This record gives sequence, C-alpha cells and structure tokens, in this order.
Amino acid sequence: MPTAVNISGLVSRWLPSTLLALVVILSICLGDAAAQSKKKKKHRTAKPAAAKPIITNPTIAPPDNAQSGDVKVISTADQDPADVEKSNESSATKRAKSTRNTGEDQDDMKQTITTLSHQVNRLNDKLTQMQEDDRERLDMERLTRAEQRAEQLRSQLVDVQGRLADRGSKMELIDYSLKPENIDRATQGYGAVHPEEARDARRKQLESEKKRLQDQIDILTTSKTRLEQSLATADNEVDLLRAKRQQKELDDALPKTDSRPTNPRKPEP
Repeated sequence: MPTAVNISGLVSRWLPSTLLALVVILSICLGDAAAQSKKKKKHRTAKPAAAKPIITNPTIAPPDNAQSGDVKVISTADQDPADVEKSNESSATKRAKSTRNTGEDQDDMKQTITTLSHQVNRLNDKLTQMQEDDRERLDMERLTRAEQRAEQLRSQLVDVQGRLADRGSKMELIDYSLKPENIDRATQGYGAVHPEEARDARRKQLESEKKRLQDQIDILTTSKTRLEQSLATADNEVDLLRAKRQQKELDDALPKTDSRPTNPRKPEP
C-alpha cells in the first residue's frame, strides 16, 4: 500500500509539469510552422512580374547639330515593326490631312477673294450710277438755267425792240415837224412881232428833242445787238443740252451688257 501511495503521489506531482512542458513544446512548434508559412507567402509575393515592352519615339537631332554638320544615326532596331508601321501610317495620315486642310483653306481664300471682288464691282457700279445721276441732275439744272436765261434775254430783247419802235415813231414825228412849212404853220398862231425868232426857237426845240431821241435809239440799238448775241448763245446751249439729254435717254433705252469677267466657284470634288 505504501508503494501505491508513493506512485500516485509522484504521478500527481509530475503530471502538471509534464502537461506544461507539452503545452510549451506545442506552442513552439506551432510558432515555427506559422513563421515558415509567412516566409513562404512573402517569397511568393516578392516574385518580380514579367517585364512589359516599352515603346519610345526615336530621338530627333536638334537643328543646331544639323546645321553644324554633325549627323546622328538613330537606330530603330530595338522598336517593334508593328509600332513603326503604325507610326508611319499616322504620319502619312497627318500629312494627308494637312494637305487636304491646306487645299480647303486655299479654296476658301479663293472664294473669299471672289466674293470681295464681286462686292467691289457692285460698289463700283453703284458709284458709277451715282455719278451718272449727279451728272444728269447737273445737266438738268444747266438746261433749266439756260432755258430760263434764254427766256429772260428774249423778253428783254422784245422790250428793247418795243422801245426802239416807239423812239423811231417819235423820230419820224420830229422829222416831220422840222420841215419849214410845218414850222411856219406851228408858229403862225403865236402872234409874235418877229416870226423868224419864233421859227428859230421852234427849230432848235425840235432838233434838241431829235438829238435826245437819237441818243436813246443808239443805246437801245446797242442793247438790242448785245441781247441778240446773248440770246443766240443761250439758244445754242439749250440745243446742246437737249441733244445731250436725248442721247442719254437713247443710251439708257438700249440693253446694257456687263463685260467684266466672272470667276465662278469651282465644284468641290
């Protein structure tokens, strides 16, 4: 019995320590396993990815080196042929587009120039028409003034001719009264003591009146001559202006043709 008691005492004394040792060993083993699994994961994530090809444009030599005579050879051997072909196609497309845009710009510029030319022609036509209208209005004013002047001169001439006719009638009466028998007849009723003196006075009176009338007739005759010349000039001017106006009306009646060349816009392809 003492032996059984000792064995049970030993078991009870060593069992907790043994269990504790087992727990420690298991924890250490589990810790090592976890560390090893973490290291494996780290090694997997740290594996480098596959390198992707990088396409770069060829280097263009600067202008100063080209001018100085240094020639650089740029190699495109390391580039992908497909990329090079795409780059060439893109450059060709850009050049074609630039050429097409340049052609369109030139067509637009030609159209703009044509439009401006037509506008200038229309403005010139309007200016010419305005000048013709002003010239026609001036001709009408000149014709009106010439006709008015001719009428005034004709009226003055008629007046001068009437006054000349009146002075001529008076001159005939004075010439008739200057006859000796008419002077004697005119002085018989005076009853003067010296009839000769009465006749001389009558004759001097008539001669003075005749001289005054003759002066008036001379002035009127000069005026008549001047008016006739002025009237002839005015009538000639009126005739010229009327003929010019009639010719203008005939020209306006004829159909007008535009001899200026036109620049129609070319149809776009």
